[in-house]
Amino acid sequence: MAELPAVPITLEGASVLHQMFRFDRSAWHSLDTWHRERIVNEAVKTLEPMEKGSKDGRANQSGIYSLVGHKGDLMLVHFRNSIEDVHRAELALAHLELAGYLENTHSYLSVVELGLYESTAKTYGQLSERALEPHSPEWNAAVNEVIARQAAAMAPRLYPEIPPAKYLCFYPMDRKRGESSNWYQVPMAERQRMMTEHGMIGRRYADSVRQIITGSIGFDDWEWGVDLFADDPLVFKKLIYEMRFDEVSAVYALFGSFYVGLRVGAADFGRLLDGELA
Repeated sequence: MAELPAVPITLEGASVLHQMFRFDRSAWHSLDTWHRERIVNEAVKTLEPMEKGSKDGRANQSGIYSLVGHKGDLMLVHFRNSIEDVHRAELALAHLELAGYLENTHSYLSVVELGLYESTAKTYGQLSERALEPHSPEWNAAVNEVIARQAAAMAPRLYPEIPPAKYLCFYPMDRKRGESSNWYQVPMAERQRMMTEHGMIGRRYADSVRQIITGSIGFDDWEWGVDLFADDPLVFKKLIYEMRFDEVSAVYALFGSFYVGLRVGAADFGRLLDGELA
């Protein structure tokens, strides 16, 4: 019997695109008032339906955030059913007259991901007891059945609405693959134990922060993206700081740049461009 696969089962849902922009305020304020109003009206006409999303059980929403700090001025976050739908949203914005006053400084492409360490261990164990060879047609069929069942049960988490919280903190991250610490060479049982302990910290903050994890292996430069939504931005510091002491973060985690933004409604978009924060 071959060794059991080391790869945990994952569920994938909504495709997600983060877009970060720098706004050319000098060029904007050189325009006549009527010209700015026309551009804003066109943009709002496009952004308002995106903000509301669809009613088919999958949110298909976009959120607008005013970035704090020098990394950019705007961050748009799109949740869609597919990569194609994410790209359609991207193209719709690129064809607005407003796009001439926005410089895309960064973007991040990923898909909502739920890792099923506990279910994986249970499923692989049961299949091994049935003497099924890993990756055989019978094995794959059984795994696909588990994926379908779990995906149906977790559909609201796989295709979430964008939380209405006031603040968003987004950052990408990796697991270390260095000579001394390599996450991908740790046995699955050990990874499951560490991830369970890691998750317990997040659950203690469940009343004050909503977390959405997206997978980006094969899509972008890092392995995961993390979105934290909260009404109090200090919770970002407290949660992430506490997690730094956790084994999985202290030993195996690498973090990219952090982006923090304030939610802006599409109806207030023109005020934001004029330097006001509703």
